[in-house]
Amino acid sequence: MQPLVTPFHHKPTGTWTYVVVDVATNTAAVIDPVLDYDWRSGRTGTASADQVIAHCRTGGVRVEWILETHAHADHLSAAQHVQAALGGVVAIGRGILQVQQTFKSIFGLGAGFAVDGSDFDRLLADGDQLPVGQQSVQVLAVPGHTSDSVAYLIGDAVFTGDTIFMPDSGTARCDFPGGDATQLYRSVQRLYQLPPATRVFACHDYSPGGREPRCESSITEQRAANIHLRDGITEEAFVQMRRTRDATLDVPNLLLPAVQVNIRAGHLPPADADGVSYLRVPLNVIGRPL
Repeated sequence: MQPLVTPFHHKPTGTWTYVVVDVATNTAAVIDPVLDYDWRSGRTGTASADQVIAHCRTGGVRVEWILETHAHADHLSAAQHVQAALGGVVAIGRGILQVQQTFKSIFGLGAGFAVDGSDFDRLLADGDQLPVGQQSVQVLAVPGHTSDSVAYLIGDAVFTGDTIFMPDSGTARCDFPGGDATQLYRSVQRLYQLPPATRVFACHDYSPGGREPRCESSITEQRAANIHLRDGITEEAFVQMRRTRDATLDVPNLLLPAVQVNIRAGHLPPADADGVSYLRVPLNVIGRPL
């Protein structure tokens, strides 16, 4: 069965959010919603997420799930805002427990931050099946970019998070804490075993060469043309390429604020006594020395 997929592009971060609808019942999953954030001022906004909400309300869509592909490092999650407006269960892969543990230490979050995944409504294991009307969402663990990365297979469509991008953009970096290029190679090979006509929806597109943003390819296209990992590229060659390339990449602009929010399922950090939420910046911990 083919679900109806409506993409929403967040230009400032190159992120794609998806509303995936079972047309027989008009029920849906929202995948990777984005909270607007201005790093210069520290202000958040909901204009982008409100477009998703308006689309669902206009179409009379009932949202059953709000699914995160991983704890993103390049945008803040709007899961809580979408849930407050539309309902739905906020879920992420069980690997979030390891991510929470790692970043609790990096950010010095202390005893008040639980590393049990309780900020999310549900933690997902590989092979879990989630009902969306008459459709079923199959959870595929695809670690490598991060330890909590999952893909969602819904009918003939797979939502890969950052595991693979459009073919001309390749694959995700693996140099974040918990990343592993060997795991990523094996995760992509797992995706490549899906039927060739499977529609592949990426979480990000950075418009290489200045082309228009794109979000959809196919398993056939990826296996033939992915610039980092197409058919015939060995695990050894991929791992070497990925490690060499990752060593040249800058830290994402929003990694520090994004991860602090996203490991909390889109909740902002608890407010201080003055009623203001604050983000923490660990000095000389993340990235290469200057």
